Amino acid sequence: MSTTTAPVRTPAPHRTPALLRRALWWSLLTLTGGVERRGRLPRGGCVVVANHSSHADTAALLAALDARHAPAIGAAADYWFASPWRSRVCRRLAAGFPVRRKGGGLDDLLSMSDELRAGRAVVLFPEGTRGAGGAGAVGSFHRGALLLAERAGVPVVPVGIAGTNRLLPKHGRLRSALVRIRIGDPLPSTVTPQEARDAVAALHHRTNAESLRDSAVRRRVAAVAASRWGLPIAFLWAGAEALSWPLMPELLLAVACVAAPRAALKLSATALAGSLAGSLLTLQLASSGVQLPAPLTTDLMRAEVRAQLVAEGAAAVRHQPWNGIPFKVYAAEAGRAELPATDWLLASAKARGARTLAVGLGFAAFGLLMRRWRRLYPGYLVLLGTGFAAGLTLIVLGWS
Repeated sequence: MSTTTAPVRTPAPHRTPALLRRALWWSLLTLTGGVERRGRLPRGGCVVVANHSSHADTAALLAALDARHAPAIGAAADYWFASPWRSRVCRRLAAGFPVRRKGGGLDDLLSMSDELRAGRAVVLFPEGTRGAGGAGAVGSFHRGALLLAERAGVPVVPVGIAGTNRLLPKHGRLRSALVRIRIGDPLPSTVTPQEARDAVAALHHRTNAESLRDSAVRRRVAAVAASRWGLPIAFLWAGAEALSWPLMPELLLAVACVAAPRAALKLSATALAGSLAGSLLTLQLASSGVQLPAPLTTDLMRAEVRAQLVAEGAAAVRHQPWNGIPFKVYAAEAGRAELPATDWLLASAKARGARTLAVGLGFAAFGLLMRRWRRLYPGYLVLLGTGFAAGLTLIVLGWS
């Protein structure tokens, strides 16, 4: 008489940490350029084999693979588990388990057989170490991952990773880059190391070769924003708006920082400097009795600003970012009230600086989030222009 044993089932609590890890790494990678996945893992347990060129590969896979598989990542025991704090970080943030690279590594892998039978995905980098990371540069595969799949009776799933070598190069610094993950069709557990390596290399090469669809308009705007003309344009635009120009510098930042997120901080700081310089000139001209044209402003705006300046002095400019009254109205009325230039500069730098820098960096973050949809940039400009025109109209009517 014989009996059969039901397969071991991993307890459900694995899924909650997996969800949290996926949310964490997806959020962080979104801020550094985005992560994109094509394909899905099969139902049930599987051994995922992927190319390896960066420490960011683990983060990319944890962000891309679905949490119901509760991915566990094989990590080098002599590096990631060399100290207690590094071991804790690897286990908690990367769901890592130690794999010895010299002696005993196969036993470490085979210990995950029950986890696979319970439906988890075990992620391994069969190259054993980070490679050079070039297009199609995938090294030879060790057999351990395939022996584990065969022991557990689960398929092998090839995965190609592209972009992590640009995001975090080997021995390099973190930079902005889009990471793309392509999940291939499952392979039988009897697959050979060369067959598995070829499948991963093909996915990696195909993903690297895919060009990211872009907009010619965005490329032109980004080229200008990052060129030697970008900063002078931001300075002059903001300075002109503080004098008479009706279009606020935040509109320029909304156009340029989405197109060229890396230039956002410099553009925002330069726009702030131009705005402050223009406001000082407006203040001096107004104190001398010179009245510059101020289109799209109203007498009610000027009366409100005069009342605020009487009550609060230069500190009244703190209301400007929120009430819709143009900055140039505050600068001109401050000049007519003969406020000290130093007091005005300090107060306006605080109020204007917070808004300008926050807007510029906010649109830069939006540009990174929308990186994979750059081809839609012209449509974004249409929506931006429409929204700005509608908002400006409502503000002028409200203060009329």
